Amino acid sequence: MLCMSVGANASPIVRIDGSSTVYPIIEAAAEDFQIAKRGSVRVTVGISGTGGGFKKFCRGELDVVNASRPITELEMEACRKAGVQYIEMPIAIDALTVVINPRNSWSKTMTVEELKQFWEPAAQGKINNWDQVNSAWPDKKIKLFGPGADSGTFEYFTEAIVGRAKSSRGDFTASEDDNVLVQGVASDMYALGFFGFAYYIENKNKINAVAIDSGNGGVIPSVETVENGSYQPLSRPVFVYVNAESRARPEIQDFIKFFMDHAAELVTEVKYFPLSSAVYKKNLDNFINNIVGTVFQGESEVGIDIEEAMKKEARL
Repeated sequence: MLCMSVGANASPIVRIDGSSTVYPIIEAAAEDFQIAKRGSVRVTVGISGTGGGFKKFCRGELDVVNASRPITELEMEACRKAGVQYIEMPIAIDALTVVINPRNSWSKTMTVEELKQFWEPAAQGKINNWDQVNSAWPDKKIKLFGPGADSGTFEYFTEAIVGRAKSSRGDFTASEDDNVLVQGVASDMYALGFFGFAYYIENKNKINAVAIDSGNGGVIPSVETVENGSYQPLSRPVFVYVNAESRARPEIQDFIKFFMDHAAELVTEVKYFPLSSAVYKKNLDNFINNIVGTVFQGESEVGIDIEEAMKKEARL
C-alpha cells in the first residue's frame, strides 16, 4: 500500500499541463487540494493542448498530462523511447459543443453531414458561404473558429465529423485558448465554432449551442442527452495520464487520491459529466498497483464505453 502523506517541511510541486478542455476540472482539483494541504504542496497547471502536453509528458517534464482523447500510437512510441511509463485515468465525459452567435436564427440544428461539408479539407477555398451547404441559409461568408492542431478536441471533432483525425480545412481561426474561440463566435453573427461543453455553459449568455442531428433529429448537449447516449457523435471521455515514475512521490500519491475521492463533485462543479464511482475506484486501484499503459488502440475512438474499455488489458 502506498503512503499518502507529505512531510511537514516539504515544499514539493505537482507539474500538470495539456488539454484546455480538461483544464477546468484539474484547476478545480488543484485549488481544493492546495487548500486542503494548507499550501504545503504547490500544483501548477498549464494549457498547451493535448498534443503539446503529451510532447512534454513523454520527455519526462510533467507528472500528469491532461488529455481530451486517448494517447496516440505516436505518443506511445515517444514515451517508449524516453522510458516514460504512464497510468491512464478517464475522469469525465465531455459533450463537445458546436456553437453559433445568438443572432443566428437559421442553423440552430445541423446534421453531421452539413458540419462535414464545412470542415472537411475539400471545403478549403470552396465552401465559403453558409448557403453553399444549405440553400435555406444566408448568402453570407461563414467565419470558422476551432481549437488548434495540438488540441485533442480538434482531433476528436475531425474523427467524429469528417471521419479522420486531424483531417480538416486549414483556413479557420485556431486557438488553444477556448476563451478566444468563445469571443470570436460571440462577436460575429456568421460565426461557427466548437469546443468543450464547460466553455459553452460558462458563456451561454454570449453563444448558443447547435442541436446535432446524427440521423434521429437534432439533439442539444445536456446532462440528460449525454447520460442517455443520444448526444452523438460528440460525447467523448477525457483523461489524465500520470507518470509512473512520479507515482513514488508522496505529493503525487496525495494529489491522485484526493482527486479520485472528489472527482465526481469536481467534474460536476465545472459543468462536465462525471463517470461512475466504480471508474474512479478503478483509477485509484490502477495507480496504487502501478497498472501502466492504455486500454485503447492508440487512436481516438467514437462511441467509447468507458466501463467496458477499462476491463481490457493495458499496454504500453
